[in-house]
Amino acid sequence: MRTWLLTLPALALVASACNYPIHNDWMNTGSESDSDADSEGESESESEPEPLDGIADLHLHMFAENAFGGGWLHGTARGAPEVALAPCDGGDPGDHAWLRDELGPLLPECPGITVEELSLQVPLIAGIVLGGGALVSEELGAIPGSRGDTGEHKDRTLGWPSLESWPRWDTIAHQQSWEGHLEDAYHGGLRLEVISAVSFDWLCEALRTENVARPECDEMNDVYAQLDQINEFAAATEWAEIALTAADARRIIEEDKLALVVSVEASHIMSAGDWRAELDKLYAKGVRTLQPVHQLDNRFGGAAPHNPIFQIAQYTENCHIDQDCGLTTDTLTLGFDVDADCKNTRGLTDEGRALVQEMMDRGMLVDAAHLSEQSVRDLHDVSVTNSYYPFYLSHAHFREIMLPAKQREEKTTPAWVVEMVRETGGMIGLRTAPDEVHSYDGSQVPNTCHGSTRSFAQAYDYGRLGLKVSMGMGSDLNGFIQQTRPRFGPDACSGSFELEAQCQARDQRDDGPPPLGSGFDELGLGHIGLLDDMLDDLDALGSDSGPLRGSADDFVRMWERGEGTREGPAESTADLDTSGVTKLPLHYDRELQLPEQCGERYCPDALVSGVECRFDAECVSGVCAGAGDCGAPTGVCE
Repeated sequence: MRTWLLTLPALALVASACNYPIHNDWMNTGSESDSDADSEGESESESEPEPLDGIADLHLHMFAENAFGGGWLHGTARGAPEVALAPCDGGDPGDHAWLRDELGPLLPECPGITVEELSLQVPLIAGIVLGGGALVSEELGAIPGSRGDTGEHKDRTLGWPSLESWPRWDTIAHQQSWEGHLEDAYHGGLRLEVISAVSFDWLCEALRTENVARPECDEMNDVYAQLDQINEFAAATEWAEIALTAADARRIIEEDKLALVVSVEASHIMSAGDWRAELDKLYAKGVRTLQPVHQLDNRFGGAAPHNPIFQIAQYTENCHIDQDCGLTTDTLTLGFDVDADCKNTRGLTDEGRALVQEMMDRGMLVDAAHLSEQSVRDLHDVSVTNSYYPFYLSHAHFREIMLPAKQREEKTTPAWVVEMVRETGGMIGLRTAPDEVHSYDGSQVPNTCHGSTRSFAQAYDYGRLGLKVSMGMGSDLNGFIQQTRPRFGPDACSGSFELEAQCQARDQRDDGPPPLGSGFDELGLGHIGLLDDMLDDLDALGSDSGPLRGSADDFVRMWERGEGTREGPAESTADLDTSGVTKLPLHYDRELQLPEQCGERYCPDALVSGVECRFDAECVSGVCAGAGDCGAPTGVCE
């Protein structure tokens, strides 16, 4: 069922009392006899605007080729595909996504402990110091089921027009938001896109200097370069337009065009000097939403720790070693001041509260993604003071549905934060993630292909049916993060351990639903143009993508609420329900359920022709040609 920010009788008086802005273009002009009736004391009805059709994606880094000093991403957002998506197999394989040979100088000599001493306590530090840029570059993109596309990425070198290697679900170093792909998404129903200018100076400093276009590694320089690109793209594109107000966004979508909302995501946003003057500059560039905090604590507030690499980056700024709880290792956390539950103790600063207030005064939207939990509480306080001004999370994971290791990350979103979002009339951009997740009993989609659309369905249905929160997509494409995995092909269901992935891929082939016939089948969410295909797959699996296909309306109504007059909470949250999440057994226990041959577990009838095998029983054909006794040597399935 669609969750509306407000569902009320369409009377002007009631709409006003319930915090909806009243726009003249919502009014029925009426006939002359209607006017006569009004003059006799009968009030004229005012109708709510018609719901807008279209998907909203709340987080896209379209022009990230200019992030990180311009030294990380291969490919461009604009231009002919043979240029923008050109192969990267010529010349030096380290001309992008490659860190400098010596990373040790990035680590400071802090009082009371040397880098060498810290390396003994933190293996990741030792890897950075001893492994060098080549090793770290190779490992950056590696996650379960993927060799990634960083460093040499020898098996990820094909480009346009084959698209066999990239863009694909595990791309973090190649363009995923080319303008042609964005236009495909538009034709597939995308009607509101939040394009975020992004950077992170620590990564820029870690890159090979010869690859970096702006070696000063100033995040705001990167941001302004991307903002100029966004404005140039919008000016040259007939089917897309930058929305500067909620009314703009509504008009653009009603004209059947793509509304672009401009955002910023940087750890040192407005890092020095007068932030109000800097906000004026961003506003003049079309920015209407931003994240006060990104990966690191800054002048505005505390960040939500997650990946240990960002804990090391935070340590380079403050030399802090916290032993209250262990995130970086089992016993300690670098950089962040955490409590006994490993949560960042830092909330919004005085400047952070002032920034949020200024944004609300301007009718801008606050993106709470990456805020520490204490910062979210502080943001909610400011929201309540402003009659429940809406805020949102542009790319979020629902904590209760994630596995324990991910649940431990503060960046995941617990139900109590969702409750605050609903109270204010905000929404969630649900991350199109590659993660294995727990099962949600309320979903009609069996959780039988880990990391794929089946996993996304567990989180989406939990948010839709349990948390009852308005949601859009939170793709984070070009955002240094992998995407939803495919259900078919060599990477199918690879969020789990290898043998279970083989069994689940077999079941997808045998039991369906069948492939869509698009690149999404084997590439997963490889680029923004496959967004509609992902929703088609969600429907085929038995979920209901309808709310996502109407999420542009939710975003515009949220923005209208921010610009309008509010007199209290947007809705009651008494119906929020976190029950129905069934935890998955451990990988070890699941592997024990598989059959065994020669002391080795295997998945029967799972491997297709041409794939390496150990036993006949592993192959769909029943023949593992060339295999020796007990799989030594291995063979190939006929």
